[in-house]
Amino acid sequence: MPLTSKHSETYNDALIALAAATQRPANVVNLAGGYAIRVDLEYNRYVLATNTPLGLSDETHDAGSWLVRFFQTRIGGLSDELLAEATDEWLIDAFDSVLNHIEADGNKIVADANFGDISHSESSTHSE
Repeated sequence: MPLTSKHSETYNDALIALAAATQRPANVVNLAGGYAIRVDLEYNRYVLATNTPLGLSDETHDAGSWLVRFFQTRIGGLSDELLAEATDEWLIDAFDSVLNHIEADGNKIVADANFGDISHSESSTHSE
């Protein structure tokens, strides 16, 4: 029986944390028998998070450090490209580290619109 539902319940806090950090839905996915938390991002990129080398542990108390990997999907049947990875005891710290690696390696994509930094140019007409 697939463990997607069980892992979704067990790792609900991790799902919520990654969803909040990315502003995207986070889901547990089956990757050839191993399970991971996946977040699909813009520009055909995605993040996978696991807490053991083989995937998500069945029990959170048996889990090790979090491994967060950032991938670029390749079109045409090619294997997806691993852009960066980071490991940390805490999931969000590993996620922050992988983002820092992406930027340091020059793989950051600057979006057309920065919604957090919208500048307004004011033009006012004054009658004197």
